[in-house]
Amino acid sequence: MPVQAAAQPKPAPAATTPAGAKPAAPDAAAAGKPGKPSKPARKGRRWRLLLVAIVLLTAAGTGGWWWMAHARPAPAAKTAHAKPASRPPAQYYALDPAFVVNLADADAVRYLQADVQLMTRDDATRAALELHAPAIRNRLLFLFGQQSAGDLALRSGKERLQSQALAEVRDVLKDEGAPDKVEALYFTSLVTQ
Repeated sequence: MPVQAAAQPKPAPAATTPAGAKPAAPDAAAAGKPGKPSKPARKGRRWRLLLVAIVLLTAAGTGGWWWMAHARPAPAAKTAHAKPASRPPAQYYALDPAFVVNLADADAVRYLQADVQLMTRDDATRAALELHAPAIRNRLLFLFGQQSAGDLALRSGKERLQSQALAEVRDVLKDEGAPDKVEALYFTSLVTQ
């Protein structure tokens, strides 16, 4: 009988590659050679970068919030305590009835009708306004009678009359020895005709 050689295992057939293509390299990480990292290593790097980006954005947002919260000026409620004293409320005194006077126009007969209110924050001045109202009305009638329609046609003329009238009111109160803390004089109605 012829002697047969012992059966040897056949080597696995090599993977066929298309012509010109390089055969697949063994895993570089497993072989300890530098090259492309494997997919799990790339995935881990992406997660680390994403985690670092999230931490940086969170830190920047927190820092921005802290800076804005501490850089703003204090609200008005907190600064109100820093003021030494609040102003007393305004008190108005109406000089009733309305003033009606002839204007000083030479070419025609013209009239002025004005409603006047005085503003003060002082109780003693308010009482003095009531007490000396006839003297105040007298001085204002004379002042209003000296005006011309042309002077009162412009805003600047009305504002000038307003400041002159306030000075007259203060002068009356000073002359009488009364408190003269009148802050403003308002025309609540002013008509020329």
